[in-house]
Amino acid sequence: MQPILQIRQTPARIGIDADIGSFSITQPKADVSITTTPGELSVQSTPPELIIDQTRARAAYNGGSVLDMNRRIYSGIQQLYLQAIARRVEQGTRMAEFFKPGNSIAEIYGTDTEPNSFPEPCGPASYDNVDLRYEARAPEINFRPATVDIQVERHRPETEYTRGKLDIYMQQHASVQFIPPELNVQM
Repeated sequence: MQPILQIRQTPARIGIDADIGSFSITQPKADVSITTTPGELSVQSTPPELIIDQTRARAAYNGGSVLDMNRRIYSGIQQLYLQAIARRVEQGTRMAEFFKPGNSIAEIYGTDTEPNSFPEPCGPASYDNVDLRYEARAPEINFRPATVDIQVERHRPETEYTRGKLDIYMQQHASVQFIPPELNVQM
């Protein structure tokens, strides 16, 4: 029998222990500031005005103001005076034609028995003597719309990374073992 050399080999083994890393992402809420200015509506209105003019009605009732009544009397006297002059001229013209029948003094002046009337101191009466005037003005409207001011302050996301672990180690070293044969030393 021949001696046999034994070789034993142990392979190397590497051990790896790994844990994965982790991410943590947080984002704080945004800060929002809202400022509102309210709208404004202002209305300026003047009350309507009713104007009643009763001057002509008062003139018809009692002659109106003294100045107006005197003016009517004066203009009426002028008219009466002119009418009286015209009547006298006409009577004089008839007297000049005394030879015509019906133009005697008694017939001309005898029929003139009506008294001279005094002018009317009052104005004419009418259903429309009162003047009404109504004045309405449109309201003055001013409007300022509301405003909204929005301010936003945003915050960046906060990212955190926790590393995992990675351990690499030799679990078993490589080895080579030579086992020599047993020698018989008998000689």
